[in-house]
Amino acid sequence: MAIGGTRVRYRRHNTKNTRSNKIRTVRTPGSRITVLYRKKLPKGPHTPVSLGHKPIPGVKRLRSIQRKSAPKRHLTVSRAYGGCLTHDLVRERIIRAFLIEEQKIVKRVLKAQSKKKRKFRKRAKADE
Repeated sequence: MAIGGTRVRYRRHNTKNTRSNKIRTVRTPGSRITVLYRKKLPKGPHTPVSLGHKPIPGVKRLRSIQRKSAPKRHLTVSRAYGGCLTHDLVRERIIRAFLIEEQKIVKRVLKAQSKKKRKFRKRAKADE
């Protein structure tokens, strides 16, 4: 006999099949078919909406009360911005920072070269 097809009675006050009232039918040791209530599965931590709102892999999907008593290894990833950003967003930030620094160096070099040229031109004009 399949347990999934049998009719069972809700044990709590809510009698509708809503998101907060999900059940699982089980057979007790006394061979009675009864109901166990399932907990809601949360969405889990995501990156900020401005950065794409993607779920963060490696971090447990816990409800707030479970989250309080969970160990640190369930809440973070051992990396910079561990429980906040995904690996690809961190990589993007690192690359962006590196390119900005490179750009600053190039600007500085070009400025120094143009200064040299100006000095050289002034000397050439003075020699004439």
